[in-house]
Amino acid sequence: MTRKRRRLIFVLAGMSCLGIATALVLNAFDDNLVFFYSPTDLAQKHPGTTRRLRIGGLVENGSLVTSEGGKRFDFKVTDGKTDLAVSYVGVVPALFREGQGVVAEGKLGTDGSFAAATLLAKHDEKYMPPEVAEALKRSGEWRPDQQAAAPGAADAPASPTSAADAPQASARP
Repeated sequence: MTRKRRRLIFVLAGMSCLGIATALVLNAFDDNLVFFYSPTDLAQKHPGTTRRLRIGGLVENGSLVTSEGGKRFDFKVTDGKTDLAVSYVGVVPALFREGQGVVAEGKLGTDGSFAAATLLAKHDEKYMPPEVAEALKRSGEWRPDQQAAAPGAADAPASPTSAADAPQASARP
């Protein structure tokens, strides 16, 4: 076997391995890929009942029904145009309530309802945990417009964060 032929076989074997690796990676992506839809997108696109997907919107006021001793939750998710019936069995997040943003991951049923396996409650983008607010105050990065968003920030006493902010003693007698 000549050097040229050996080199050709080596290159073809390398290309074959690269092709197989690419196919495996793309197959793994396809299995783990979860698309996000609003209720209107779901009504228009009909993604099918076998694919795992995420839906997002607001929990419609007056639609939340709890059963099975507080373990099953049936509610409607809306984006203002279209409503989608969702059922979830499990423990709901602390921020979950009517009128609140929600993201549910699961599968679309044959009857058009959504069976959620995971439920995430969204909060206001201005929300800031008290620990983060305190850390910002200590670092001197706290801005007053953030104060309204941080829970408990209004009743916390303002404390100086650096020598420049501290009251200066007068040198005059």
